Amino acid sequence: MQTSQKREISYGSGGFYVEPVQNLESYCLPSSENLDNYSSSDNSSQTTYHHPSVQTLEQYCTLESASTSNSFPYQNSPSAVSFSSNNSPVSKSYVLRPQHSLEVVNDSPEDDSYLTHDVDDLRHKIRELETAMLGPNADMLDMYDTVVPEDSNTFLLEAEKWKNMMEMISRGDLKEMLYTCAKAMAANDMETTEWLMSELRKMVSISGSPMQRLGAYMLESLVARMAASGSNIYKSLKCSEPTGNELLSYMHVLYEICPYFKFGYMSANGAIAEAMREESEVHIIDFQVSQGTQWVSLMQALARRPGGPPKIRITGVDDSYSAYARGGGIEIVGKRLTALAQSCHVPFEFNAVRVPASEVRLEDLEIRSNEAVAVNFAIMLHHVPDESVNSHNHRDRLLRLARHLTPKVVTLVEQEFNTNNAPFLQRFVETMNYYLAVFESIDVVLPREHKERINVEQHCLAREVVNLIACEGEERVERHELLNKWRMRFRMAGFTPYPLSSFINSSIKDLLESYKGQYTLEERDGALFLGWMNQVLIASCAWR
Repeated sequence: MQTSQKREISYGSGGFYVEPVQNLESYCLPSSENLDNYSSSDNSSQTTYHHPSVQTLEQYCTLESASTSNSFPYQNSPSAVSFSSNNSPVSKSYVLRPQHSLEVVNDSPEDDSYLTHDVDDLRHKIRELETAMLGPNADMLDMYDTVVPEDSNTFLLEAEKWKNMMEMISRGDLKEMLYTCAKAMAANDMETTEWLMSELRKMVSISGSPMQRLGAYMLESLVARMAASGSNIYKSLKCSEPTGNELLSYMHVLYEICPYFKFGYMSANGAIAEAMREESEVHIIDFQVSQGTQWVSLMQALARRPGGPPKIRITGVDDSYSAYARGGGIEIVGKRLTALAQSCHVPFEFNAVRVPASEVRLEDLEIRSNEAVAVNFAIMLHHVPDESVNSHNHRDRLLRLARHLTPKVVTLVEQEFNTNNAPFLQRFVETMNYYLAVFESIDVVLPREHKERINVEQHCLAREVVNLIACEGEERVERHELLNKWRMRFRMAGFTPYPLSSFINSSIKDLLESYKGQYTLEERDGALFLGWMNQVLIASCAWR
């Protein structure tokens, strides 16, 4: 993006100058080797931030107390705002002395003829005083006239807006500032947006508090949204991708330090094991097999089943992101699971489907009449476009396809927040609240300066944040829905709820006890909800 010209926003006789956004390279998602650029010089919430070009009021008034003689009739007016030596606001009572003082005709306090001698002249002098204090915009105001010009409302609202923003910055409320910046962007107020971005860069840090770290990525997302759209956003950011092995390592760290994936896999596997306890041949259709990690514990559990394990066939649907992390095609997953099955003495077959989930057709699944079918949708349906993206509505089509298979059980695990059809501002708030809880949960486990933590957040989480905030249309692939909406879709497809067993609930409770932090587990309406403090993060349920 070309460097924008400096803009001036009128605020009285002074002006706020909005510094232009720098070249996008400087807004690139930070690499772990360049932390200083994102380290706040002072992470204290008490830090006061100032706009670089806010001028002091001394050119319009002096701040020393006035002598008792020659006092103005409004000497005891409310306190004026002064600035200390470090430019921070200080509230004191001062007399406002204009550059053009009123002419005093008689020094005697008993003689007030200078107040009534010439009313028109006095009004003229007061107008000069207003102009000196407030600049040319002062002629919009007339405190003595009963009719106020309509344009004065615009000026007062603009002045109030900037006053409130300066107070917000002085409080150091990062969440409020990010929201205000997003709101200005939504209103196409680029002057305010760019100025707030320059202030926000002083407050965020990828090695700071959870909010400072998330703020760094949300700020970059706003910059990307302003700079470009669609697929050009990632190119504009010019961020280096990790190698496949590195990304797989980061994903594994996230899997180990947080229970989110394990919760989803354990609850889904429990429902499948329960539904298949009497079956001799089981066909599991996984619409996003990823690394195949979910099926390790299930295969081990089925191997110990009384009477011997069933014959298991897994159909795995691939996706490009997982393929990149694996460093190869889906056949890698098949070889790993085959080796595991042999070590557990489980009859096993793997069927690879090398197309995205939205393109899967019935013939790709190789259905056999002698097999009991289980369908697995684990943290993947939110990536499938629905009717709001294009007319094909692959999301509902997949559910109808699954229903056509007459499965014994269908498992659903999804992130519990609403971003699919939410307008930009609502989506921004949902994203901020959701990922702040995730960042807080990571903060309990890994130190803030830990390089591995930085890599996990940058490559596994920030990518999603950027897509949620910066992208629209088909380019936005992160499209989450609340469980109530998923329930509507499943019922419309012909499914009925399959309640999870109490054994699954107790097993997950045991799992959470091994993790630090304030995780919550709630069972409601036949579904399980995993959360961090008051924020629900993952929902799991089953259907048939």
